[in-house]
Amino acid sequence: MKFAWIDIRPVPVEHREAVIDAAVHARVDAIVDSDVATLATLPNTVKRVLAGAARPADQGLDDLIVLNEIADAAELGAARARHRDGEKDTAGLVNVVDDATLTLACETAIALPYTVVEFKDPTKIPLEIVIAAADSSPGQLICRADDLEEAQVIVDVLEKGSEGVLLAPRDANDVFALVEMLRVKTPDLSLSTLTIDSIEHLGLGDRVCIDTCTHFEKDEGMLVGSYAHGFILCVSETHPLPYMPTRPFRINAGALHSYVFGQDNRTNYLSELKAGSAVLAVGADGRTRRIVVGRIKLESRPLLSIKAHSPEGVEVNLIVQDDWHVRILGPGASVLNVTELKQGDKVLGHVATDKRHVGWPVGEFCVEK
Repeated sequence: MKFAWIDIRPVPVEHREAVIDAAVHARVDAIVDSDVATLATLPNTVKRVLAGAARPADQGLDDLIVLNEIADAAELGAARARHRDGEKDTAGLVNVVDDATLTLACETAIALPYTVVEFKDPTKIPLEIVIAAADSSPGQLICRADDLEEAQVIVDVLEKGSEGVLLAPRDANDVFALVEMLRVKTPDLSLSTLTIDSIEHLGLGDRVCIDTCTHFEKDEGMLVGSYAHGFILCVSETHPLPYMPTRPFRINAGALHSYVFGQDNRTNYLSELKAGSAVLAVGADGRTRRIVVGRIKLESRPLLSIKAHSPEGVEVNLIVQDDWHVRILGPGASVLNVTELKQGDKVLGHVATDKRHVGWPVGEFCVEK
């Protein structure tokens, strides 16, 4: 999980107490201030970061992190020396404005336990460079964000982002929103081995291809199904096909009525996805990740119905384009052509116990068949 540092220095006086309370209750990693007396009142559940000042000699705050600006190699050398001399909680702030300060930020991230970086320009290329430089370093990299929108971009840089985000919130709501943003994960799913009962040629209908803004791994796809309680793992067009190039960003998903399993245990109809929609990539081992739709293609094609059941006897259905090049995943991430499936074959899927209303799980009576 990414962590949050909350800078209370710019917070208006009328909001400071509420922001501090929110930061403590939301379990942020650290609170940053220039006033030792304020930091001394904080509980031990939050790190205290003293910005722009020397370490006080008589405050009894042995765990205080001292954050000072690193403007050149000499200041980095002094900070490195303090760290070597036993000041374990040394932190440096580097303001990246050009190539020289970018190099300094990389060196600081490698040398110190904590490095805060801020960038003059909106491009995130310098952050990518610092993240790469600090990747093998034991220190922690924190990037300053101007607002929540920028914080989200920072988290996604190089698919890993900095370990932490520093934000000066406008009010307590910003604190809770930042912590929630950093908490968002896509948990692993429990996949089941389903047994094929039958395949049936249905004739013409409308099917959806999902073109995403990412490359799928060879053992990744999406969970799609006709019923909210059961899904089959449709594989991407990552694997070579005759007569056409691979399209590793695409899932030939299924008929337009189908559900696709997404974040937060929610489903969406394939027909309602559009550019910018968030969907879930699922691996054959159950790992998941959030990805973004670039577009969908809804076209009329011959359709094929696949019926299967779980070990518990739950019936699952998937309707896909009736063509050999449409594929699903089987145990061990085996790639199976849908038109070659036969009774008794094994495929990967997911069985859910929830009923659905507008995609959200609900506890109500509902029969799908």
